[in-house]
Amino acid sequence: RVFTPFWKNLQRQYMPPAPAALPGKIRTIACASEDLSDWALHPTRPDWSTEFPEVWTPGEDGAHLRLEQFLNEHLVGYGENRNRPDLPSTSGLSPHLRFGEIAPHAIWRATISHLDRYPEAEDDGWKFLSELAWRDFAYNLLFHFPEIDSGNYNKTFDNFPWRAASGDLKAWQRGQTGYPIVDAGMRELWTTGWMHNRVRMIVASFLTKHLLIDWREGEAWFWDTLVDADEANNPASWQWTAGSGADAAPYFRVFNPITQGQKFDPDGTYVAKWVPEVADLPVKFRHSPWTAPPLLLDAKGIKLGHTYPHPIIEHSEGRQRALDAYASLKDHRETA
Repeated sequence: RVFTPFWKNLQRQYMPPAPAALPGKIRTIACASEDLSDWALHPTRPDWSTEFPEVWTPGEDGAHLRLEQFLNEHLVGYGENRNRPDLPSTSGLSPHLRFGEIAPHAIWRATISHLDRYPEAEDDGWKFLSELAWRDFAYNLLFHFPEIDSGNYNKTFDNFPWRAASGDLKAWQRGQTGYPIVDAGMRELWTTGWMHNRVRMIVASFLTKHLLIDWREGEAWFWDTLVDADEANNPASWQWTAGSGADAAPYFRVFNPITQGQKFDPDGTYVAKWVPEVADLPVKFRHSPWTAPPLLLDAKGIKLGHTYPHPIIEHSEGRQRALDAYASLKDHRETA
């Protein structure tokens, strides 16, 4: 029920099985073949998948190539850089894992083999493997709690005062909250089918805490839009952020979307890419455009509320509302 002891035990005991031998012969039957393009799998009106090929190469070959590139080019520094959405610092293997194009065993074997050759990458390598273990931890939770996608792991949260706010939910889904780091993540998700993990935590915290919208609404949106939406990892991570899950984030941990952006996208590069409305602002105002002087906003052609929205809620107000809502759970327990 707690990830750290789960990871320590796995790290100490786990030995991946050897890969299965290549079959000498595969018996097949003759059949007509079709081109994948004939199946017309792409969406229409509109085709929102046009940019997917720039990000993903589906299939086993694409998975192993991505793993090789990650180990050789980005593993060193991973422990620190993995939190930077402005850097190509993560493995990008989650869609391949989701669709069975590469096995966790294979990733583990390749990483350990790499560390044997490059011991200077050991700390980063084990940090990377711990992220792989989080996925396994989520499957452990799913095994013991099959309704993890629909029910609160912590039943106390059955009494949580979620808000029914369809307008706020839609603004979040469309990347129109007025907080650039949140909006950047939601637009990256819609465009590419993927979102950086640090930004996933930021947008999930914003939805469940600033907006007090049920984590299940966010989980359902991710399920529909993520190319790596996983039946265990997706709900387990949402419940972790909301505070209702196993080994959950403390209720008082309410991410500040301004300082999170400043810390993990320090040059505003990520925001500038996905929120071009504020890209011309100096870096110091890029994560909080409403703090820029009016004359500067005018000079850059930015009219808050028209070209880019005002913040949907002020951070301190949203934080306090979240803390009050969580406090109500304590009051409910004491009177139950």
